Amino acid sequence: MPTPIHRALALPAAIAALFAASQPAGATAPAAAAAAHPRAGFAAARPASAAASASASASASASASASGASETRIEVVGRALRMDDARNRIQTQTGASAYQIDQTAIASMPAGANAGLNQIILQAPEVAQDSFGQFHVRGEHNGVQYRVNGVVLPEGISGFGQSFDPRLISSVSLITGALPAEYGLRTAGIIDIQTKSGAADPGGSVSLYGGSHGTLQPSANYAGGSDNLSYFISVDALRNDLGIESPDGRANPIHDRTTQYHSFGYIDDVLDDRNRVGLMVGTANGRFQIPNRAGLQPALGLSVGGVSAYDSAALNESQREVTDFAALSWLHTDGALAVQTSLIARGSSLAYQPDWLGDLLYNGIAQQATKKNAAFALQSDGSYRLDARHTLRGGLYLQSDRSTSTTTAQVLPVDALGNPTSEQPLTIADNSAKTEQITSLYLQDEYKPVPSLTLNYGLRYDGYSAYTNGHQFSPRLNIVWQASPALTLHGGYSRYLSPPPFELVGSETVSKFVGTTAAPPVGRADTPQAERAHYLDLGAQLRLSSAIGIGIDTYYKQSRHLIDEGQFGAPIILTPFNFRDGRQAGVELSLDYAGKALAGYANLAFQSARGRGIESAQFNFPQAELDYIATHYIDLDHEQKITGAAGLSYRRGGTRVSGDLTFGSGLRASLTLPDGSTIPNGAHLPFHAQLNLGLSHEFKTGIDRSVTLRLDLINALDRVYEIRDGTGVGVGAPQYGPRRGVFAGITFGF
Repeated sequence: MPTPIHRALALPAAIAALFAASQPAGATAPAAAAAAHPRAGFAAARPASAAASASASASASASASASGASETRIEVVGRALRMDDARNRIQTQTGASAYQIDQTAIASMPAGANAGLNQIILQAPEVAQDSFGQFHVRGEHNGVQYRVNGVVLPEGISGFGQSFDPRLISSVSLITGALPAEYGLRTAGIIDIQTKSGAADPGGSVSLYGGSHGTLQPSANYAGGSDNLSYFISVDALRNDLGIESPDGRANPIHDRTTQYHSFGYIDDVLDDRNRVGLMVGTANGRFQIPNRAGLQPALGLSVGGVSAYDSAALNESQREVTDFAALSWLHTDGALAVQTSLIARGSSLAYQPDWLGDLLYNGIAQQATKKNAAFALQSDGSYRLDARHTLRGGLYLQSDRSTSTTTAQVLPVDALGNPTSEQPLTIADNSAKTEQITSLYLQDEYKPVPSLTLNYGLRYDGYSAYTNGHQFSPRLNIVWQASPALTLHGGYSRYLSPPPFELVGSETVSKFVGTTAAPPVGRADTPQAERAHYLDLGAQLRLSSAIGIGIDTYYKQSRHLIDEGQFGAPIILTPFNFRDGRQAGVELSLDYAGKALAGYANLAFQSARGRGIESAQFNFPQAELDYIATHYIDLDHEQKITGAAGLSYRRGGTRVSGDLTFGSGLRASLTLPDGSTIPNGAHLPFHAQLNLGLSHEFKTGIDRSVTLRLDLINALDRVYEIRDGTGVGVGAPQYGPRRGVFAGITFGF
């Protein structure tokens, strides 16, 4: 977590001294009691020696005394940092596992900030790669919540696009495990983003990056401020011919172009020593061609207007995704009290455009689908340091969102035996709209009976009303014991309630498609329910030295109405469904090293994720699958038994050499037995690994000015590996990892 000393290293020591002097007596950084990986990624801030700090402090103090402008600047930045610290004290991770990657670590990765946020998160423990840019945390299909500067962003609709550009990130943490009471609704992992700010690190950059797959990626960002006002803005665009994974393993897929645009802005005004207002806005807009496989012909034996043959390479399907969000926040701090209240809005839409003839011949249905969701929320969180032993935290979250679904489908009529009775398509419209309401409240106490022991206990209430209704009081308990200066032990229990992802719930009227080529395998369509789970987590972190740390973390989750998601049909819109029972367990091992020039990390995880009895959205599944899963636990399609990542970065002067490796034992696939029967998710795809390499050099061209050149090799060994083979529960099509790509970039910093 971003502790005061980490921030101090990025500022003149005089500012650091001013900031440190302002802290309440006995105050500690939020991460002090957390089970965190303090040097996650390639590198994190390293405390300077006492002599160096004293020398820097004397030098900075002399400079500040010589200039009234410098004194003003120091005071402005110090006030902004005090506000940041007050905001961070509101949010705790006591007892959870927090894996942090800062902007230095991002810059050290091959591709750096040009990589997608999903590629950065893949470096964290037990994060498995999937198709469509998805990733899975601890055996969960989705269940990830995004927070930006402490603000919860309501869920949006997306298939391929990334909402956040890494250039806006000061640090990002993946928080997992038995979460404290302030975290709810989506609990597989919290992606906590702290954005850059113009207060502490003014300046900007302009960059151009590109290479293989027709990639071209310009970007620009700037941070600055005046008096008590600071701001940060970032814009970027991306165009390439590998917008989605290749469906057949070729280096340059057919019909896979994408154009994407991102923008983000953050501005805050420190009104006085106790109050700050901030506004952030962002947008992501992406267009994606759906890639094609070559050499296929329709296999259903259908004919439309006399046409029955259709080259698969000629299919022309596309999808557009748009996300906009904004949040207005007010932060108030008064001694031991800190409160942040935010008004939040998020709008998102997804539109799938079919190949009307081709989709009908290949799938028996061609469906134009549009989903939209508009969400508005109020979030208020506060902390109060009651005394040296107790820190109280509490808050509320209210959300209302409206989801609309518009589909127009073309199908062919069939007789009782399933044979087409006409070559003229029928048009079926199936539209719906629904409103969801969410109410969440929590109260917790962080209690230190002795300096080496921290207890965090609390109670959370979540209630929702949408396609289904539900509510639950959820107790939480976390314990962190500093057994020695080098050894930290933690454990926790959490009760969870996770509503089904409202914006994705399928509303298809099954009866409308009876008697057509799109008739569902079964006629049952129960509505997805909220998942209810018990979660246990135990772990330990050991600092072997100031540079080397190791960790182990174990977890077990037992759930009712386990939520999973699948892709059914041509539109790339995931549909949620429930398993009646779910069990997930795993072990994570981690290692980090931060030397003066060399830094690195490695993690290895083992997991089991299983479910039994599909009890909602049954019309998407063949009856044979439903019957088998009703009485057998099966591995979840996104389970990967073994997952790992590792990276090294070496810097000398302005030159940095880096490499990272991700690997896994393969996601699940269906297993066909000798008698022709199938075990759903009974097999897994082969082991895969991807090695990326990077080289960069920074040329100083003046005070606060630089030019950085970089060269990256993605999948350096050109390993052809399959992410999905098109089989398994809720798996729609095959996808392969990226082939070898060579990329280069230039960045002008100022």
